[in-house]
Amino acid sequence: MVTFRFITVGENLGTRKLGEKTRNELLPLLRGDERVILDFEGVNIVSNSFADECLAKLLLFMPLEDLKKKTTFRGLNDFVQMNIAVAFKRRIQAMGKH
Repeated sequence: MVTFRFITVGENLGTRKLGEKTRNELLPLLRGDERVILDFEGVNIVSNSFADECLAKLLLFMPLEDLKKKTTFRGLNDFVQMNIAVAFKRRIQAMGKH
């Protein structure tokens, strides 16, 4: 297993630009052979924009089932967990409309 620590990106993760940069750092790990721990320990805020750009847009690169098999979340506070869940839900709905 390999751990991606979001605290290295920042305590408050808010912009799409930062989300895209972080997603581009995550993708090579997800394409590897190891399971990836997405560690949010110490992160206070993840905006819907960051969550969509960084995490939900991973669905453009791999199916949800594959993403679930490759990743596990750790250290989420309730606010961060909610915003990530909302971003995935919205992304899945948007993809279903095309």
